[in-house]
Amino acid sequence: MDEKNRETMQDEFLALVANQAREAMEQLYEQTNLKKGQIVVVGCSTSEIRGQKIGSDSNEQTAAVVFQSIYEFCKEKELFVAAQCCEHLNRAIVMERKTLHVYEEVNVMPQPKAGGAFATSAYKQMEDPILVEAIKADAGLDIGGTLIGMHLKAVAVPLRLDIKQIGEAYLQAARTRPKFIGGSRAMYREELL
Repeated sequence: MDEKNRETMQDEFLALVANQAREAMEQLYEQTNLKKGQIVVVGCSTSEIRGQKIGSDSNEQTAAVVFQSIYEFCKEKELFVAAQCCEHLNRAIVMERKTLHVYEEVNVMPQPKAGGAFATSAYKQMEDPILVEAIKADAGLDIGGTLIGMHLKAVAVPLRLDIKQIGEAYLQAARTRPKFIGGSRAMYREELL
């Protein structure tokens, strides 16, 4: 295969995964009750997107287009995106400084081999990025089995999206809801279920 055909195939692949990421966010948004200012955590293995074992084929171009699609969607809906790093940075979170709220900033910068390509891309594309050790997000996307559960609020509810993969990576989504408390006499607000 000549170089021109290889570049065309790569461009088509990047356009495909960017569209799939956007579609995943649209479906996540449709199935949740997310409100302005809430946080969506995203874990993403570009290796898995490219059909390889997680952590074995990080790709910054893939990360950049996937993150950009998610980031732009979140900006449109006035949501905040939090990008999960890989286990080499203990799954720290890249987020905008303005979302800091009650979280404590840590001093580290993600790199493709320590944090992952997706977190590195998030760090490069965000307006004023910082890292924190942990958050409690309102919803999330797990692209390629990155294990985002530690960064969701206590009661995570799995979502079934029509889109099942981004590239070759399996896709899982979740929303959260407040805990139910009380006994047999308790009444619950339907909009929070």
